Amino acid sequence: MASPRVRKIADRIKIIVAEMLERRVKDPRLGFVTVTDVRVSGDSQHATVFYTVLGEEDSLAGTAAALESAKGLIRSEVGKQLGIRHVPTLEFIHDALPETARQLDDVLARARQQDEQVAATRLGATYAGGEDAYKKPHDDSAAESTGDSAGDPDADDE
Repeated sequence: MASPRVRKIADRIKIIVAEMLERRVKDPRLGFVTVTDVRVSGDSQHATVFYTVLGEEDSLAGTAAALESAKGLIRSEVGKQLGIRHVPTLEFIHDALPETARQLDDVLARARQQDEQVAATRLGATYAGGEDAYKKPHDDSAAESTGDSAGDPDADDE
């Protein structure tokens, strides 16, 4: 569990990096980047910045290269704004969470469609053994009340 100080540093780094990417980094390779999360090690020496890029696979590669080249500028600004003695090293990692969530949504949509197909085939279905397919013990009291002696082996044949 991260300490409150480390969580505050991570939140502050997330804001600083997002502002830097929006305002100060003017690399043409940089796509539409969203900083999704920052995780700082317990000793505050290393920060991992997770990001997503809106666009295709080629914009992802260009954005990764742009972030790598701007890493020093971003780290120096993080150091200035945080005011701590040891500025954490930054590592940028593409966040695969949106793609994973999209794949899960696709799987859930297919499962929902299959459930609807099963429900549609179930509407016109009938039971294989009739409405009540279970064998029931013979009830003698019902036979006596109707006067039926077919179920009574001691009944006299007339």
